[in-house]
Amino acid sequence: MRILITGGSGFLGSHIADEASRRGNDVVVYDLQPSPWRTDGQMEVIGDVLDVEELTRAMAGCDAVYHCAAVADLLKARVDPRASISVNVLGTLTVMEAAQAAGVRRFLHASTVYVYSRTGSVYRTTKRAAEGLITDLSQELGLESTVLRFGSLYGPRADSDNAILRLTSQAVRDRKIDFWGDGSEVREYIHIRDAAALALDALSESFVGQSLHISGRERLTTRELVETIAEILGGDISITFEDEPFEGRYRLTPFSHEDEPGRRLVNSTYIDLGLGLLEQIRAISGE
Repeated sequence: MRILITGGSGFLGSHIADEASRRGNDVVVYDLQPSPWRTDGQMEVIGDVLDVEELTRAMAGCDAVYHCAAVADLLKARVDPRASISVNVLGTLTVMEAAQAAGVRRFLHASTVYVYSRTGSVYRTTKRAAEGLITDLSQELGLESTVLRFGSLYGPRADSDNAILRLTSQAVRDRKIDFWGDGSEVREYIHIRDAAALALDALSESFVGQSLHISGRERLTTRELVETIAEILGGDISITFEDEPFEGRYRLTPFSHEDEPGRRLVNSTYIDLGLGLLEQIRAISGE
């Protein structure tokens, strides 16, 4: 297949691009910025997700598009809601319209488990709106769509907004960890390479029209997470819990009873969180 990935220079998008290439597909990376991760054989187009004409040209001959471009940080979305609405909502509509114009059949949208939640602030609102557009317009635009609701991602290429990168970096460099919350918050972290592999599995025709939940298979509290990081580093790490949760984040679960449930997509093998943390720590330490 020929596959275009919007936001293909980013954390999630670049890994989906690599997994698509690994499976023998032709890949087009579409982003505002050149990708430092682009490999030989991957085509790159510098463009905006709000530019329907450029998108349509870039999608020529494509069989599928993964729409990963987004304002994905909760704080950034809250500080600049207009930009978040523009990229996350209008950008989704523009990518769908370009896919129709280019004759692309499969459309896979990177969403979030926060759409289930009462938390998540403006970020949740924009992602819910984008999912609504997909539900309302896919059939009209001739698209066979799948929504991928990602959980807590971590691993190589994450930026400074990523929780695990921030915690491991602070532990390695400062020998301390400062964490918002009281340590009881629960997450299901999934390694980015596992998430990308599941995203490619979702190309299967059996998932057309589905909303898929992609998160880790290990549930642990934030206290367990930071103590695991400290133990990997030998235990001499100062740990402080601020007990002031960041407004908008969920504590135990993103799910609320009002929302339409999706299906959970899991893999038979996966990268263990401990091994993933060790990989992250070695990368930060320059090993």
